[in-house]
Amino acid sequence: MKDQQYFKSAIVGKRIPVLVLDQKWHRLFAIHGKPETVKSVESELNGLLGRQGKLNNDLKELKKLKNNLMNDIMNHMDGAEDEMDKSTRDKKMEDNKRLIDDINERLEQCEDELLEIPNQIAKTNEALMLETMDYCYDILRLNKQEADEIDDWIKQIRIELKKNIIRKQNRDINNKEMYSYLHDIFGAEILDMFDLKEETRIVEESKSEEEKA
Repeated sequence: MKDQQYFKSAIVGKRIPVLVLDQKWHRLFAIHGKPETVKSVESELNGLLGRQGKLNNDLKELKKLKNNLMNDIMNHMDGAEDEMDKSTRDKKMEDNKRLIDDINERLEQCEDELLEIPNQIAKTNEALMLETMDYCYDILRLNKQEADEIDDWIKQIRIELKKNIIRKQNRDINNKEMYSYLHDIFGAEILDMFDLKEETRIVEESKSEEEKA
């Protein structure tokens, strides 16, 4: 976490997207995979997001249930169920009121947690961002180092290539001059005999190398 203090000061007041919901963030680890430090914080963030989703669903269901109970109480107060005796109706209303009290308590708990959980998500997401930056900048530095080494190697190869091109040209020129002198000194007929013998030697050496292989 050597770079985290620097990055932490750099992101103050900056809006950071929820990383686990961003496919491009996942692709940062496509080649080397996620390190354990990243996996740990990612799991924590996923847990918080899952909890937030459950709380929202619970809140929705509790409000729906409360609304049904309130309607039921109103119906009993209006005497909509005349066939129900007073004691039974009173007991049902008491039960409904007790359930509503329980629901109100659970609603309050859900709402309190929902107020706090975005802050927890933001902090965990920030921690994941810092772990991501540590990982990515380590890779960036390593890639830069290797790229520089390859660049140096390419430069050296280019120098050697140029030298060898000159050596080859010199050898070709030397052979051409030597063959021309031989032709002038001994004539075409004798040179043709030596050319044929040289070609035969090359073919035999080639066959010998193939048999060894």
